[in-house]
Amino acid sequence: MTKINIQQMMVESGVVFGTSGARGPVSQMTDQVCAAYSLAFLHGLKLAKPGQKIALGMDLRPSSPAIVRACAAGIRQAGCEVDFCGMLPTPALALYALRQGIPAIMVTGSHIPFDRNGIKFYRAEGEISKADEAGITDAEVELQAITDDTALPTVNLAAMEQYQHRYTDLFADDLLTGWRIGNYEHSSAARDCLREVLSALGADVVSLDRTDTFVPIDTEAVSEEDRQRGLVWAAEHHLDAIISTDGDGDRPLIADETGNWLRGDIVGLLCAQFLGVDTVVTPVSCNTAIEASGLFRQVIRTRIGSPYVIAGMEQALADGSPSVVGFEANGGFLVGNDLTIGQQTLSALPTRDAVLPALIVLAMARQQGGKVSTLLAGLPQRYTASDRLQDFPVNHSRALLDSLQRDDTAYQSLWGNELGTLAGRDLTDGLRLIFDNGEIVHLRPSGNAPELRCYAEADSMERARTLVTVSLQRIAESYK
Repeated sequence: MTKINIQQMMVESGVVFGTSGARGPVSQMTDQVCAAYSLAFLHGLKLAKPGQKIALGMDLRPSSPAIVRACAAGIRQAGCEVDFCGMLPTPALALYALRQGIPAIMVTGSHIPFDRNGIKFYRAEGEISKADEAGITDAEVELQAITDDTALPTVNLAAMEQYQHRYTDLFADDLLTGWRIGNYEHSSAARDCLREVLSALGADVVSLDRTDTFVPIDTEAVSEEDRQRGLVWAAEHHLDAIISTDGDGDRPLIADETGNWLRGDIVGLLCAQFLGVDTVVTPVSCNTAIEASGLFRQVIRTRIGSPYVIAGMEQALADGSPSVVGFEANGGFLVGNDLTIGQQTLSALPTRDAVLPALIVLAMARQQGGKVSTLLAGLPQRYTASDRLQDFPVNHSRALLDSLQRDDTAYQSLWGNELGTLAGRDLTDGLRLIFDNGEIVHLRPSGNAPELRCYAEADSMERARTLVTVSLQRIAESYK
């Protein structure tokens, strides 16, 4: 028996909590680390009861099966029972756990590179909070030697089936009849689920670029290669839309009939409009068109990360808002309470989801008798772009932000006359610089990896992309 202090383990392994779960290099996610995290989750939050079922799932990363076996060992050592749901989207596992009233552990690194991975934790009520994270990291656990190298447990298919029915029951079975939808499958845990759901709703589904090699798709920073792929696929296959997700299926990637990818925050805005909700909760990085649209009684801005969005949603509901949703710049959409679509009820799912926003965008286009691209016409013309500097040390990010926060003229050393006069700063999360011409540049260190993210907003997409490109190029040059 080995006593493990979780805080000390985090320092030694580098496997730490970011904006969404514990993540780190695969080389450091040893059996001991992963089993200890599972024990700390169950004991630190007092969830372990004899025979308590714990839902367990994983994405398609090559390292995920080994981590699942270690988490399963930790679950058993806590006296609990493993309910293994196999490979599936994170929101499918979350929905299953919510309806079963049981905790859940999802092994996924989402969109980060394949040499890293992560673990997400769910109470029976939904995602853990930042306070729960503290309960886990403050725990000390006693871990038995892990000798379980047996095959993965038998898969319970109920979670995936339940998740698919959530959407095939919600929409008419002829919703997409006559449309050709590209399914950019890559290594997404949602790829088969998407095909099944789109087909059940009448679409002619075209499989695109399926691979057994893990592809780290980031829906906030679509690569130039994927931008070009979208254009080529749309023309070559005569598609009405292209649908994809990140690695674990909780962030959508949606392209219109021309192959142009929609920004995630605009997708969220369209979905909230479709649902006719009272309150939208969204991070500070999302497009200001949300407020400018005038579609919602209340818009609540938070720090970046689903725990903050969920906390904002819970507060809005506690304050009496009748209908609350949340979404992030990555497109992940959260439903705070039960809502109605037509004659059907959409049950609450307060965790990021990719399938719902994809289907809502398609449903809106069909109902309006137009194309996906026409949905944007009635929105305020504000455009956002984002990208990141990879392998950029966190200490460099912090030094840069500290300099820009302290000195009103420091930004000129990077941008010169590229931007207007600084009109204000927003320190909600990272540093959001607001200029007198309405343009915005937002810098923020990633909470999951050594990366610096840059978001920009302007009156044209070309200008927003230019701001991101110039900003990251000059920052990179200044640290050579």
